[in-house]
Amino acid sequence: MDRKNFIRTSSAIVAASCLPIPGKARSQLVDPDKKFIIPPYLNKGDVIGITSPAGYITEEEMLPAIRLIESWGFKIKLGTSIGKRDFTFGGTDEERLHDLQYMLNSNDVQAILCARGGYGSVRIVDRIKWNHFVAKPKWVIGFSDITVLHAHISRLNIASIHSKMTNSFPGDPATADDLQMQTIESIRQSISGEKMFYETPPSEFNRPGVTTGRLIGGNLRTLETLAGTSSDILTAGKILFLEDTGEYMYSIDRMFWNLKRTGKLSSLKGLIIGGFGVKTDDEGDEFGKTIYDVVMEKISSYKYPVCFHFPVGHQRNNYALKCGVEHRLIVNSTNCTLAEI
Repeated sequence: MDRKNFIRTSSAIVAASCLPIPGKARSQLVDPDKKFIIPPYLNKGDVIGITSPAGYITEEEMLPAIRLIESWGFKIKLGTSIGKRDFTFGGTDEERLHDLQYMLNSNDVQAILCARGGYGSVRIVDRIKWNHFVAKPKWVIGFSDITVLHAHISRLNIASIHSKMTNSFPGDPATADDLQMQTIESIRQSISGEKMFYETPPSEFNRPGVTTGRLIGGNLRTLETLAGTSSDILTAGKILFLEDTGEYMYSIDRMFWNLKRTGKLSSLKGLIIGGFGVKTDDEGDEFGKTIYDVVMEKISSYKYPVCFHFPVGHQRNNYALKCGVEHRLIVNSTNCTLAEI
């Protein structure tokens, strides 16, 4: 498959019927009267604020990202957390909270790009005042630890963008390969309002089907830690995407059991499995199952389509996904496509 055709915008989507939704877990019912809000898309001249709600990063490390974003026609406003450091964090909890709150409240900032992941968002999420953001939503962009923010924002019924962050931009776009640039370009396309279309080769482990639903998901470990909190995701009637890295297979199995036991897998419209960087089992303590075994065991009684090897996660082919936006997922023997509706 031609990489240049991997991601493209689409103005017309093939009509297809949805698969029936299995019986809903009571805790996962979605209020049909609540309308999901899509923040305004950006135009040239708009301001993107960059902040570090999680890990530490310097302004120098972000310069390639800043230059490329400015070449797209956007302006950059650096947050006060950039360059600050409190051990692994981008400043103290107070400093990171203050900076993110400013970005959420500022009428001069049209979108917020998180500088990097790591750890730290969960330490401040309960102290964020969301009133202004709910009244005037804007795109919040990032992945990994930023899954905390995506999950919480989804409970506010507002869309966000799961994508690479400043530490994943190429040092020199002129020498970067096509795949790297396409993933970065998908950020520009997403915040500019282009309808996104993704295609990936088939997997023998995929489950075929056609469905539509709002996208939700992110880093599996992070989502597991949010279970039972005010940031816990509601998955009923949605297409769930998952990714993770640096975990043993037994730990991934445990996390999928958490999803199953909390009812998050029972009422899905579709399931997308992205990159899973699995640690090698310790010798003599092998788990004996693959990611395919783990996933299919948990969803054997459900009928929705499943796509493996989707280009999202802690990997080079990590494309921007609009969380909360309606998509159509088509899985067949030829390929797997995900199209924004």
